[in-house]
This record gives sequence, C-alpha cells and structure tokens, in this order.
Amino acid sequence: MKMPVALVWLLAFTNLLLIKVESNNAVCKKTFNLDPRPHSVSILEFGAVGDGKSLNTIAFQNAIFYLKSFADKGGAQLYVPPGKWLTGSFNLTSHLTLFLEKGATILASPDPSHWDIVSPLPSYGRGIELPGKRYRSLINGDNLLDVVITGDNGTFDGQGAAWWKWLESGTLNYSRPHIIEFVSSKNILISNLTFLNAPSVNIHPVYCSHVHIKKVLIETSVDSPYVLGVVPDSSDNVCIEDSTINVGHDTVSLKSGWDQYGINYGRPTTTVHIRNLVLKSPTGAGISFGSEMSSGISDITVERLTIHSSRVGVAFRTTRGRGGYIRNITISGVVLSGVDTAIVADGHTGAHADDKYDRDALPVVTRIVLRNFTGDGIGLAGNFTGIGESPFTSICLKDIHLQTSSESWLCSNVSGYAEDVSPEPCKELVSFPSSCLAGGRIYGGETAAESYYSW
Repeated sequence: MKMPVALVWLLAFTNLLLIKVESNNAVCKKTFNLDPRPHSVSILEFGAVGDGKSLNTIAFQNAIFYLKSFADKGGAQLYVPPGKWLTGSFNLTSHLTLFLEKGATILASPDPSHWDIVSPLPSYGRGIELPGKRYRSLINGDNLLDVVITGDNGTFDGQGAAWWKWLESGTLNYSRPHIIEFVSSKNILISNLTFLNAPSVNIHPVYCSHVHIKKVLIETSVDSPYVLGVVPDSSDNVCIEDSTINVGHDTVSLKSGWDQYGINYGRPTTTVHIRNLVLKSPTGAGISFGSEMSSGISDITVERLTIHSSRVGVAFRTTRGRGGYIRNITISGVVLSGVDTAIVADGHTGAHADDKYDRDALPVVTRIVLRNFTGDGIGLAGNFTGIGESPFTSICLKDIHLQTSSESWLCSNVSGYAEDVSPEPCKELVSFPSSCLAGGRIYGGETAAESYYSW
C-alpha cells in the first residue's frame, strides 16, 4: 500500500528532529570547568576606584598582565567587588576568570580616546559603519583559551547613548565598539551577567570554537539604533541558552563575513544550538541569519523561543553578491506575540562592503525547517522573497498556527512544502512536497557534523 504523503512527511519530520536536535544538543550539554582558580586577586589590589568617575583602565590592564603569570599554574581569577568601575578597553588572557560580584558594574567610558583603534576583521574588509578601522571592544580576547566571564549577576554598562548619537548624526570617526569580543579563541563561557546599553553589539564571538553563553540579561533602550544582542560570527560549537534579550535591533544574529571578504576568508558559522530565550526587538528580529553570511551558515538548531513586541520573529537575510549559504536550519517551539511579521526570508537585504563585490556570487538558501510556531497579534504570517537566479528551496513548514491581522503570506522565487499551517500559506509552499522529502527524510536531516545596518 502506498503511504500517504502527509504520513511520510510526519515520519520524516520526526526522524529529522531526533537526529538534528540530538546532535546539536551535545553543544549545550558540554560542561565547562567552573572549579575555583587556584589564584585570585581583587581589582582593588591594583589601585582601582569604584566611584563611577575614576578611570580604571590601567588598573585592569595591570591586573591582567599580572595574572598572565599564572596561566601555566591552573589559571587565575580577577575579582571585581561592588562598585562602579569606569574603564576604557582592555584585553584578557588565557586561563582566566573575570568575576563580577553582585552590585559590581563595569562602566564603559563614553570618551572615544579611551578606546583603542584596531584593524577591521579580515572577513569584513572594513568597519561595519565606516570604511577603515574600528574601535576595539570594551573587553577583548584574541587567540585565547579557557576564559570565563561570570559573576553573581554583575553588570556591564556600555553607556552607549553617546555612540548612538554620533552614529545618527554621522560624526563617528570609526565603527562603533562592542562590549565583549573574542577573536580566534576557544572554550569561552559567559554567564550570570547583565549587559546594558551597548554601543553596538553586546557579545561578539568571531572565528571562535566552543562558546557557551547562558543566563544573561541583555537590555538597551527602545531608541538604541542598530544595537544587537549576541552575534556568533564565523564560529562553531556555540550554545546560547536560558537568557532574556531586549535590544533595539536583532537579539541573536548569526553571521559569517561580508561579500568577497567573507567568501575569501571561508570560515562558516556552524553547529550552533540556541534554546530557552525570551526575545524582544522593536526594530529588528528575534533571531536572524545574515545578511552578512558569505562564509556560510549551517547546521543550526533553535528551540523554545518566546518573541514578543518585535518587528520580525525569524529572519533570513541575504542579497546578490554575498555568495555563501544558509542551510540545514531547524527552528521549533516558537511562541510569538505582537510581532509585525512572523517569518521573513529576503534575498534583497543589505548593503555591500565596497564596489568590488562579485555580482554573480549568488547565495544559496535551502533546507530550512520551521515547526511548532504559535502566534497572536501577528501582522503578516510570512514574507519569502528569493532571488530569481537563486531561488530559496526546501522551505519546510509544519504545525504553524498564527493569528494574523492582514494579508497572510507573500512569496516569490521560493519553493517548499507546508503541513498543518494556518493561515494557509502561498501555493509555492503547498505544491512541492518533493522539495522537502528525499529518501523518506526531509532535506536538512544531516547531523551537525556537516545597508551597513543589516547588523
């Protein structure tokens, strides 16, 4: 007897989730060693003053320099007691724990002269907002191993209002800094912290492996322009979990380089597990992919999200000239409320780094599985706009139920299949079951081993 297509879909879907989620679950199941470091010092021992006015950059730099000597002795901890500790940018070292006590706030200096100037990332070729160099982030790690930034709900306050004003007035000298950035580092844990008012991105791991971000609260004011929460960028084995993020732009955004610079650098973002997040983004997306994705984004598992009071729920963004791919993405268990557009896949979003990009570098968006979405107060259910020469394929929807107030779905240059979806999706996502089924399994069932302001 021939098995009904709907039943094949259900069985394949179940099989996919068991394989994919189990493989990526291992990322979040990995535990970091949180045993006390054998050596610990307080920032007070280096002359720091926590009055919110005295500049403590040299104290932090001297403390880190001292703690480098313990790297081969089990590492060390830098303890930050209650107080307001004003500082410019400084670098961390390997085998270090930076611990912020309850009531401790590291305040970012609003004076640009207290921030170092550094070269652009090679996968971007320039600063995001301006050509050329960029401001170094407040807390930096470059080629580090085994770093923990944690505390008893201590706080990083980026004091970003001045940076937002300079951005909007066009008076920035260089592209804005982040609060935390790790470059080419491994075994990083960031947990039990609050982040406020970032100048740009709050947490940016780039070219990193084995990064775990958990139990963080990230907030900025509603009017903060193009401020992002967590941005895994050309990184692998990343876990983001059990957190609340309310920012002016995208709350979690996966990226992997910009146009020809990202294509040439060739390091994708892959093997990422995101779960148990509460997200709000009045001008951006709860979770986004791209538009800077030129090294590729693949093998991503996202589950159990609550997205509210946002412009977009889930967004896939790219454009001609990006190259790269977004593929093998599974997103499930999403609750939406008060969201203008639940799902967006747009092949015409984002500016270019410069005029040297290859117009024939067409991105590929395929094997996207979205299931178990519910939503109320939704404007538009979905807007899928692929590229004529490179349509979005294998867009697979299952168990999606949205209460919408306007036209339900917009589709062009896209194909896929939908089962148990309301409102009824566009014909491109109803008529092509073969685009989501192959050999009894939905495409994407491989395991995880496999404008400048798009930021």
